[in-house]
Amino acid sequence: MQDLTGKHIVLGLTGGVACYKSAELCRLFVKAGAVVQVVMTEAATQFITPVTMQALSGRPVYVSQWDAREANNMPHINLGRDADAIVLAPCSADFIARLVAGRSDELLSLLCLARPAERVPLLIAPAMNREMWSHPATQRNLAQVAADGAMVLGVGSGAQACGETGDGRMLEPEQLLEDVVAAFQPKVLAGQHLLVTAGPTFEALDPIRGITNHSSGKMGFAIARAAREAGAEVTLVAGPVHLPTPRGVRRIDVLSAQQMLDATLAQTSAATVFVATAAVADWRPATASEHKIKKDGSGQVPVLNFTENADILATVAQSERVRDRRLYCVGFAAESENLSAHARAKRARKGIPLLVGNIGPLTFGQDDNSLLLVDEHGERELPRASKLALARALVQEIAGRLPAWKDGS
Repeated sequence: MQDLTGKHIVLGLTGGVACYKSAELCRLFVKAGAVVQVVMTEAATQFITPVTMQALSGRPVYVSQWDAREANNMPHINLGRDADAIVLAPCSADFIARLVAGRSDELLSLLCLARPAERVPLLIAPAMNREMWSHPATQRNLAQVAADGAMVLGVGSGAQACGETGDGRMLEPEQLLEDVVAAFQPKVLAGQHLLVTAGPTFEALDPIRGITNHSSGKMGFAIARAAREAGAEVTLVAGPVHLPTPRGVRRIDVLSAQQMLDATLAQTSAATVFVATAAVADWRPATASEHKIKKDGSGQVPVLNFTENADILATVAQSERVRDRRLYCVGFAAESENLSAHARAKRARKGIPLLVGNIGPLTFGQDDNSLLLVDEHGERELPRASKLALARALVQEIAGRLPAWKDGS
C-alpha cells in the first residue's frame, strides 16, 4: 500500500552510525508514495554521503543554511512550509539537547524551530549509546521535547556499534515507517481500548497432532494495527500464527480455544470495544491422548469423541459490561456459502450490534478481502481491498457507531 501518497516528508539526519538505516528508511518512504526531502547536519555527512541520500530520494540534499539554490536564501523557511512532517532519524543526544535549547545555528535545527508547529509534526527517532540514552540529562531533554510538541518514537534494544548491548538503537526502518504512517491517521478511537482476537486455535489430539483451520490471522492483526493508528490502546489475543506484532500493540499468545477464552475474559474489564476476529474451533477432542496415537496395523480407525468449545463471542456479549453499554462487540463470521443469510442469523443469535462476514476460502491466507457489515438496519459491503485498508474502514465504522450505541439509540 502507498500509505504516504501525497505526503511531503523532510527526513533529517544528524550525526550517528545509525545513518546507514536512514538510507533504507528514505527508500521505504519513497516506495510508500511520499516526496522525501533530505536535510543533513555536517556531522551526518561523516557517516553517509549526501550523494547516497540524493540518489535514494531523487531530490538535492540540503546541508547548509546558506544554500544558494533557494532564491530567497531561506531553506529553513521554504522546506518547512512545504512539509507535511519532519522526521529526524537518527536524532542524536546532542541534537535533542539543541531542540530543547532552541538552538538554530545550522540548517536542520533552524528548520525544526521555524516549522509551522500547528500543522507540521516533528517526529524524533533517537539513536545513541545505552549510557547516553539512560543518562538523566537525555531523559529530561526527551521529556521536554515531547512537552514542546514533538513525537518521540522510542528506541530499540540490542547490540550497538560500540560493542555494548542495551537500549538506544534507532528503530528499524520498517518500524519507523509504520509509526510515521500511523501519525497521519485520524485519531477517531482516541481514549478507547480495543480487545481483538485473531488467528486460528489448535485443539490437541495428542502431543503431535491436532485440529485447526486455515485462518492466517492477517485480518485481526490488521484491525489491531488500524485501531492503534486511530489512537486506541490495543490488546491482541492471538492464536498460533507467525505474524509480527503491530507497533504499539500488546500481544497475548494462546493455543487452544479454552486458552483464548480465558485470556479474553481476563482482558474485557479494561476494554471498551471487543472485535472477535479469531476463527475459533467449534469442537475439541473430549480427551487428548498422553502419547501419539499410532496405527496398530489392523486397519481400524481410532474412535475420537469430541466436545463443544465455549462460544467466546457469545460469552462476552452476555457480560455485564455489554449490558451496561461499556463494551461494544463486533463479531466475524467466516462462511463458505450464503454469506448474507448466515451473517444475519449469527448476529441475531449472538445478540451483538455489528457482525462482519466474509467467505473464508476466498480470504484465508490472502492479503486482501471483502467484508459484509450486518447490523439491525441491514447490510453493506466493503468491496475487495487490502486487509489493512478494510481494517481502517472498519475502525472508522466502529468509531462512528459508538456514540449512538452508548446512548442506546
